[in-house]
Amino acid sequence: MSKKYDVLRFLLKCALIPGAAVLVILALNAPYRKIDEANYQDTLRFGGLGTVYWEIQIGNLGSSHGLNDFAYDHISEKGYACFNFANTSQSYDYDYAILQEYGQYLSPGWSVLFIPVSYFSFNNEVTDAAEAQAMSIRYYHFLSPENIPHYDPYVDLVTHRAPILSAGEDILKLFPALPPALTAHAEGNGIDESAFRQMAAERYSRHFDNKDSYFLPERVEELYRIIAYCREHKITPVLITTPLSKCYLDLVPQTFLQEFQTTVRKIAYDTDVSYYDYSHDERFYANLVHFSDADHLTEEGALFFTDILWDEVEELQRFH
Repeated sequence: MSKKYDVLRFLLKCALIPGAAVLVILALNAPYRKIDEANYQDTLRFGGLGTVYWEIQIGNLGSSHGLNDFAYDHISEKGYACFNFANTSQSYDYDYAILQEYGQYLSPGWSVLFIPVSYFSFNNEVTDAAEAQAMSIRYYHFLSPENIPHYDPYVDLVTHRAPILSAGEDILKLFPALPPALTAHAEGNGIDESAFRQMAAERYSRHFDNKDSYFLPERVEELYRIIAYCREHKITPVLITTPLSKCYLDLVPQTFLQEFQTTVRKIAYDTDVSYYDYSHDERFYANLVHFSDADHLTEEGALFFTDILWDEVEELQRFH
């Protein structure tokens, strides 16, 4: 009889210990999710689609060039619904995934969607697999599993459903008695041209160094697919290259620029889509006051640029 009870006690322990662990994880997961969501504040705007934002008339996709270089404040003040769908380092496959999820909120037959074409668009802006995985995690917070490229249920579990499982040292944030970590913030006291050139060299290295090819066929096909989606859903696509500073452009080889232009203009011709190239625009090229770094505009620069688009892009004249 004693052996029978020993076995039962052993089985009970086997059940209670993991059960208790699960309860602890569930108890910690709820408060930690609130902390973890703070890392994805820039994606919270997608939660407003269908509630705050619908029947969008003007918008854009893109990576950081789309995120930073379009500011629709003045157009919104005119009464038009605008939305920025871009995210840092966002590639065309994720642009397409976002369209599949949220394209329904673009006004059919009455919307214009800017599709940025940057010098790294036909490659990958991320520099390695670890960075690519880190960037992909944010999409688990605002896309449905069926729309996430290369969806992984395990990644979904440990980064979105139960982020406590991948908290690491961040779990210490659950304990407010601990002293907060000190963080450094860059001061916006103006940057001279030599500093811009240093940043340009860093950006150029990120975009061009250690790349096997600057024009991957799958990226080209993904852009064709985005345009096809727009056509099918009566959205007017517009290809655009946003302004770049002379500090960055001085580093880009002419041979690359020629191949880039040939590639983009062929896509524009094949799909009958307009292409606007502001990369060398004299209003920005040597005017560093409009740039926050070598290839991104300041908030004021983005407003200035978007106002230019309002005046100059033929597809937007329907709204005037």
